[in-house]
Amino acid sequence: MIGKKIGKSRRHDRIRKKVSGIGERPRLCVYRSLNNVYAQIIDDTKGATLAAASTLDKDLRGEDGHKGNIAAAKKVGILLAKKATAAGIKQVVFDRSGYRYHGSIKALAEGSREGGLEF
Repeated sequence: MIGKKIGKSRRHDRIRKKVSGIGERPRLCVYRSLNNVYAQIIDDTKGATLAAASTLDKDLRGEDGHKGNIAAAKKVGILLAKKATAAGIKQVVFDRSGYRYHGSIKALAEGSREGGLEF
């Protein structure tokens, strides 16, 4: 039986073979820990982060409740979309980093769509 970490690593590698962020359409990468949710928009050709948001940002730090749940992920998605539109980014490629498109990952994607990002 394959362990959880090895399985996630294999899924992540399989996804990254197909998903790459270029200048016109950068990659929205997601990381989820037990306590927080992180997201960043990356231009892989330059190797640079164009915008980033997480539950540790000053805008979301004062919020009550758990920071790793669906509601917090949706707020991170909306905040990331605001930062991306301020940087002139409208279209992205979604990189779920080996996580299932479910729960907090889905909420972050829906929040960023509500904020104005297209993918």
